[in-house]
Amino acid sequence: MTRLLQLTIFFLIISTGFSFAQKQGNASYYSHRLKGRHTSDGGKYHPDSMTCAHRTYPLGTILRVRNPKNSKQVFVRVTDRGPHQRRLMIDLSYSAAKQLEIIGAGIALVEVTRLDSMPLSIPTPIYSPLPILRVSKVDVNKTLQPAS
Repeated sequence: MTRLLQLTIFFLIISTGFSFAQKQGNASYYSHRLKGRHTSDGGKYHPDSMTCAHRTYPLGTILRVRNPKNSKQVFVRVTDRGPHQRRLMIDLSYSAAKQLEIIGAGIALVEVTRLDSMPLSIPTPIYSPLPILRVSKVDVNKTLQPAS
């Protein structure tokens, strides 16, 4: 029984370690001819949106895409399936590709990281920035006053 428990813990540690890894592969971008066409999530593609197509990530997933040549990065939402070429890992919207400066190259090596697996460096506020309002009786003719 303890051997089974040890194996289970071992595989859990290994599987979570690999899920946090970045993936590296080639990226391309959508043609302007696709403007207005329906994507897999039901929306329409617009070149100015920060979206992408990926084969395996669930629709709606936020990804960080980084160009290692110039260290520029963008955050995109998975809205479509693809790319349909094996040598490509991700298809970016025109706007995302422009920000990463891969328009001239057409295809570029990028690093893709799923947002929920990245450690966030945004501090969580300890206090509420808005005043707490206390209301005992609601009178529509009076305005609400902040608690003192």
